Amino acid sequence: MLVIIALVLLIIDLALKPASKRHIIPIAVVLFIIHTIVGFLPASGGILFGGMFHSTPLLVMMKNVLNIGVLIILLQSYSWLIKPENKEKMSEYFVIMFSTLVGMYFMISAGDFLMFYLGLETASIPIAALAAYMHHRTKSAEAGVKYILSSALSSGILLFGLSLIYGTTGSIMFSDVAFSITDSPLQIFALIFFISGMAFKISLVPFQLWTADVYEGAPTNVTSYLSVISKGAASFVLMLILFKVFFGVMDVWRDILYTLSIATMIVGNLFALRQKNMKRFLAFSSIAQAGFILLGIMVGSKIGMTSVIYFILTYIFSNLGAFGVVSAIENASGKLSMDDYNGLYKTNPKLSLLMMLSVFSLAGIPPVAGFFGKFFLFTSAASAGLYWLVFIAILNATISLYYYLLVVKAMFINKSDTPISTFKSDFPTRAGLILSALGIFILGFWSQVYEWINNLTVGIF
Repeated sequence: MLVIIALVLLIIDLALKPASKRHIIPIAVVLFIIHTIVGFLPASGGILFGGMFHSTPLLVMMKNVLNIGVLIILLQSYSWLIKPENKEKMSEYFVIMFSTLVGMYFMISAGDFLMFYLGLETASIPIAALAAYMHHRTKSAEAGVKYILSSALSSGILLFGLSLIYGTTGSIMFSDVAFSITDSPLQIFALIFFISGMAFKISLVPFQLWTADVYEGAPTNVTSYLSVISKGAASFVLMLILFKVFFGVMDVWRDILYTLSIATMIVGNLFALRQKNMKRFLAFSSIAQAGFILLGIMVGSKIGMTSVIYFILTYIFSNLGAFGVVSAIENASGKLSMDDYNGLYKTNPKLSLLMMLSVFSLAGIPPVAGFFGKFFLFTSAASAGLYWLVFIAILNATISLYYYLLVVKAMFINKSDTPISTFKSDFPTRAGLILSALGIFILGFWSQVYEWINNLTVGIF
């Protein structure tokens, strides 16, 4: 259905006159809303292409989580897309974004490493075009080049790991490889290469060096896509493959993820403390959040998988709320520095309140969604006996509270002689911001969501 939508948009774009190009935006958004709604309709699972493609209610739900995030991003992109410099390439934005989303679908539903790798490349290569979307700006073009080079390196590392898996097991099917995986040095070496390749996609330390530069150079709405959708999909896939294929050597990859988690949380938080550019600030914040995600993956159980999915859902709403405010302010004033947010509450109180709600959720302050996301992750890690890791995670959550409060302090306490002027966003942007706020509140107060996710994981273990 998503491929059909992309093709329809291309055909409509060819038929529209230059003066009518902006009509492609509401058409794309409406079609994607229909696609998102259809994703929640009951559907039976199945297998295609001899086991290469699997569909289960849990996998469909993961795709629905990504769909919700993409819908919010599309709504928040409206005021940026209608700018004169984008009028000739509006349809490309949607087609490329939907192409990457199709690749993420393939990765999530993959039943063998070939389908997984095809999905990975389908998801990764078009993102470089999105990062360089404003190619007339040096930073955007630079972001595209940095992303494609780091993506090529990570894909090469991952593919070498997959070739070792095929060489030692004689198969690329997940079910066959799972029976043949042992703790032999060559297969452990392959596992390390696989995790390293995926660590690039999730921005785990020390594979995160591309993140801040690409996030800063890419258009803000593309940055939010990279931060939320791309990271969420890669986290889902890493978790699924570790559980499906490498569960027999769980002791090995748990030790690897243990080290990566601690390094990612500490480095992400320490670098976030120094940032004044809001996009770089949120980039290092997202790196730290990736470290928290690993806590649930390490558990290797039903409660761990449920906690990871729930956390990513809360993270999508929280991060898109913050990025939505940054995008709205950038489109209205062109300002991106944290110092520019001084006195924002007096001129734009609603945006200030939403930003405060979003950073409180990212920091894990009760009773909003982010608190319960971190609580369930910590609980699942503690249930597996990872007490020291939980202690380190709590310390890092405390550090993150400090730099998140810096944003709140700038908006509500710091004074400015030249604050950002009062402005009103367009309806689609406001709708995207409202959806983010509703998601933060609903997930924080409606516990049934966690139970619903937990019920879908039945049968995985």
